[in-house]
Amino acid sequence: MDIDAIHKALANPVRRQILAWLKTPEAYFATQEHPLEFGVCAGMIDDRTGLSQSTVSVHLAALLRAELVTSRRVGQWVFFKRNEPVIQAFLDHMNSDF
Repeated sequence: MDIDAIHKALANPVRRQILAWLKTPEAYFATQEHPLEFGVCAGMIDDRTGLSQSTVSVHLAALLRAELVTSRRVGQWVFFKRNEPVIQAFLDHMNSDF
């Protein structure tokens, strides 16, 4: 776990918002055609943010580098999910007496 990469990723409000949406994807991405068990399609995240595809890709890449999300390619689509074990380990670290 790269604590500095996580802090850097979380410093951006768009990235924090994406993580919040991915926590309960059924509340924000219910219209997705593919099962949410795959994760959320990058295009759906693009649409929800209202930002360009390239800007959202940069944000998702930062989240991936920090290992806060995982990705899965299915055909032409890439799906993203929160990486709950890393998020919990980070929270545990922040709550410890480091």
